[in-house]
Amino acid sequence: MNAVKILCALTLLTTLIVLPSAAQQPTGQAQPFIPTGDTSPATITSSAPDAVMGGPKDYPLGPGDVVELRVFGEQQFDGVYQVDSDNNLTVPFIEQPINVRCRTIKDVRKDVVTALAKFLVNPQVYMNIKQQNSRPAAVVYGAVRTPRLFEMHRRARLLELISTSGGVTEQANGTIQITHREEAVCPEPDELTESKSAVQGTDASGLVPFSIYRVSDLKLGKAEGNPFIRPGDIVYVAEASPVYITGGVTAPQGIYLREHLMLSRAIAMVGGPTKEAKTSEVHIYRQKEGGVDSKPMMVDFRKIQRHEQPDIELQPYDVIEVPLKGFDLKKWLLGVGQGSIGPTVTNAATRVILY
Repeated sequence: MNAVKILCALTLLTTLIVLPSAAQQPTGQAQPFIPTGDTSPATITSSAPDAVMGGPKDYPLGPGDVVELRVFGEQQFDGVYQVDSDNNLTVPFIEQPINVRCRTIKDVRKDVVTALAKFLVNPQVYMNIKQQNSRPAAVVYGAVRTPRLFEMHRRARLLELISTSGGVTEQANGTIQITHREEAVCPEPDELTESKSAVQGTDASGLVPFSIYRVSDLKLGKAEGNPFIRPGDIVYVAEASPVYITGGVTAPQGIYLREHLMLSRAIAMVGGPTKEAKTSEVHIYRQKEGGVDSKPMMVDFRKIQRHEQPDIELQPYDVIEVPLKGFDLKKWLLGVGQGSIGPTVTNAATRVILY
């Protein structure tokens, strides 16, 4: 009887060991590999530019492009040829170079067939673009989430490139400057007319032209705010400079200076004046060449609120101090040097230091 019990126990133990092992065996399908380390997605960083791809049949050829040529049964013509700086393609045994500027591979193939027909009967020609080198990369940087390079193999508008770069950040000041490093290559009529709608300018040398567009026009879907980007263009989404607001406001801090930011709006953006604020004597410290102007601009903010005085347009790096009632910043700073700071100004000092 004891022998039977022992035998049953051994059988049960064997079953418990074998079944889990069998469950882990493959059933004819590959098992997925499960990594054991950190499985969080990694940030992909690549120096290779993103490609704005287009169909090779529609690609207009230019200097530096590489073309493959094959002629059925005539290997002496086969090879890979590069378009020279004069937009010419030279093929062996063809007397005159073929001008390929702004022409598609389909159009160029017709010329090659016509030229070879002088030597061959009904030549069978295959042509293909091996490398598209005539379009330098466009650059998008500044107040965008992911600055990028773009290989321009087809026409693309500003919105497409900005979107691919992750969109504009809160640091954008509202303008986009497009610098044209290259002449327009094979421009379409709509590309020539749309550039007239932007603000035009040149760099300090007067040689490199640029156009300025507004982010607000782009967001509103206005056609004039969404131009075509040329190969080689530098697209700079302008970054806003800061202004600093300190003293008797709800949340003293620096904010970004966007287009035509007025004093009243800036103070509202930080929560407005506190009850202790002395709004009749708001000080604006303005940067000048070599430093900050030691003599601040005095503004009666109450009159601006009552529309009795024009609002003040802020400039980059302005420091706006809204004094506290009964607190003199100059006297307090002098007191720091003399070691005569009293406990009654502790709260005021904290507000000033916050910026």
